[in-house]
Amino acid sequence: MVGMNREVSVRELGRPGDLGWVVQAHGELYSREFGWDLDFERLVARIVGEFATDPPPVRQAAWVAEVDGDRAGCIFCMAGDDPQCARLRLLLVDPRFRGLGLGGTLVERCVEFAREIGYERIGLWTNDVLASARKIYEAAGFVLVEEGQHHSFGQDLVGQNWERQLTRLQ
Repeated sequence: MVGMNREVSVRELGRPGDLGWVVQAHGELYSREFGWDLDFERLVARIVGEFATDPPPVRQAAWVAEVDGDRAGCIFCMAGDDPQCARLRLLLVDPRFRGLGLGGTLVERCVEFAREIGYERIGLWTNDVLASARKIYEAAGFVLVEEGQHHSFGQDLVGQNWERQLTRLQ
């Protein structure tokens, strides 16, 4: 895929440095854009650690978007507590690469994987301050199913649970 004369690609996570980049990029970006503290980076590190088990998790995958060979975004599809519901986790697009459609492409890749693996639904947790991400989720067919106030990452936030039904390909 080429965007604005830039080489844009999405590949499976798995190169040396990918896991550390996901944690670092989330920690730095959310601190800079939203004032979130180290607790958020710790949460991201726990999620990445769950994914990075050996052997690799079954029914889970993660992708890295690249622009001109630089890491530009990521997304994870992980098993949820309910075996029929996948969890979309850790969507991120570096601000330098926004506007190229990476967020939508990553979410589409995650949803398609969950459908192909056989999940019936896919859900995600986010916060209402992440307006751009919410627009991507809505465009991908997710609906808000629950929200509530909480204090996390050094901020008063409104957490939201979103979900999308998946239909098997015929």
